[in-house]
Amino acid sequence: MQYRFRIIVAVLAASLLAACSSGGQSALPQAGAVSQLPTAQANTAQSCATLLPGDNVVCYAMYRTDVGGGNPNAPAQAHLAATTTPAGYGPSDLQSAYALPSSTAGSGQTVAIVDAYNDPNAASDLAVYRSTYGLPPCTVANGCFKQVSQSGSTTKLPRNNGGWAQEESLDLDMVSAICPNCHIILVEASSATNANLDTAVNEAAALHATEISNSYGGSESGATNSAYSHAGIIITASAGDSGTGASQPCSYATVVCVGGTSLSRSSTTRGWSETAWSGSGSGCSKYVTKPSWQTDKGCTMRSEADVSAVADPYTGVAVYDSYAYQGASGWLVFGGTSVSSPLTASVFALAGNASTQNAAQGIWAHGGTSALNDVTSGSNGTCSSSYLYICNAGVGYDGPTGWGTPNGTAAF
Repeated sequence: MQYRFRIIVAVLAASLLAACSSGGQSALPQAGAVSQLPTAQANTAQSCATLLPGDNVVCYAMYRTDVGGGNPNAPAQAHLAATTTPAGYGPSDLQSAYALPSSTAGSGQTVAIVDAYNDPNAASDLAVYRSTYGLPPCTVANGCFKQVSQSGSTTKLPRNNGGWAQEESLDLDMVSAICPNCHIILVEASSATNANLDTAVNEAAALHATEISNSYGGSESGATNSAYSHAGIIITASAGDSGTGASQPCSYATVVCVGGTSLSRSSTTRGWSETAWSGSGSGCSKYVTKPSWQTDKGCTMRSEADVSAVADPYTGVAVYDSYAYQGASGWLVFGGTSVSSPLTASVFALAGNASTQNAAQGIWAHGGTSALNDVTSGSNGTCSSSYLYICNAGVGYDGPTGWGTPNGTAAF
């Protein structure tokens, strides 16, 4: 079994190196292929590791298997006592790291989370997370939380799926951590296909979300998609967890493409430091024309990512999910760019500028300023000399971390 696992990892590594050596461009995808399967890491597992028949999109959530409820050898750790602090960064950590006005901003904003399949425990798990960290209740009863299908039904939801349930718990908890005053809509697509997820995004817009987060991706297949372009609504998407290689919906010019970092405490004035996470997605689109507001000179097409936030599972976030999957349940530690997308959407909600903000363009307008924490070290792969910045963090813009991470809400 170990020998077979090494072969699989070697094949994945070879394909990633081939993509990088093409100058950061993603390989031309085959119909229905998924170009951004997450990279395997020791002591981690992928929430959406297995595609169901017909699915062509994966979620970008990864959880730790050596701590908390993700450790199958220590199931007693899954449900911690009320006085025990869960492992992983909590709301106060994330708010501190990114200098956010979470306690005073966000009222009147509605962040929509779009995912596939159903999490039957979404509402009750959300309540556990928020009560554990002293956040105000966000329930169906008080009008703060809504869970619907891609058609808007609150009673006819998709079939249950443990892997996507983890993703949904992660997304809901990140919105809660960053914008506890926001309302939240969870829109569940019938399956993990582009067509159904597109329908779910359109439903989120129809339900008057001010921000929509998408923590999933697949192969590029075109230059535009109307589902990811709604005037007055900020749309974010995860860049992926496999290093260099463009994916959609992140590569659409109407989407804020969010990469990932490793976040650690430090003795600096900020109190935190970040490097590019080795799994963070980045790349040059093969289909999307370079927007006029992108100023980098290496990619002649749309560059990924625009901005970033914590995504490394080894510097991961605390999440509560009781719908057991692969033996994991309770308090878990998560990473993947599935963390950074809802986190960033919620920062936009704190800023409250969705009606007037051209989202990704606004990030680029603030690039190189103190409104963003420039991430200057770390790498997610090896690229040709023409595209070194697509794989390597450095001063100013780079592929893995974009223009950096939030430093307050001024860039949003």
